[in-house]
Amino acid sequence: MATQRIELGLTASTPSGGGCGDGCGCGHADAPTPSVSEGLSDSELRVEGMTCAHCVRAVTEELDALDGVEVAGIDLNVGGVSIVRIRSNGTAGDDELAAAIDEAGYALVR
Repeated sequence: MATQRIELGLTASTPSGGGCGDGCGCGHADAPTPSVSEGLSDSELRVEGMTCAHCVRAVTEELDALDGVEVAGIDLNVGGVSIVRIRSNGTAGDDELAAAIDEAGYALVR
């Protein structure tokens, strides 16, 4: 079983003066290190049944649609258990996260 990371193709824009500022986290040498915003928490879920970029997109879209979810990222493990990382303000509860994953057609491993 190989773990495959799917990049979603998100990009950061850089101001014309060079360097990003505002802690965007794009990796530029002159950009400050981003900090976790106050009130946000990170959680990790394990999901079975995901096999491709379409699966990643389906789960990400369902999670992103929930109130309070700021970021959802997925480490795809084709044919195994994928790791879904969520940064949220806590508004979306565990049941809502599980329902979103189920709605996308995948099984949450508890």
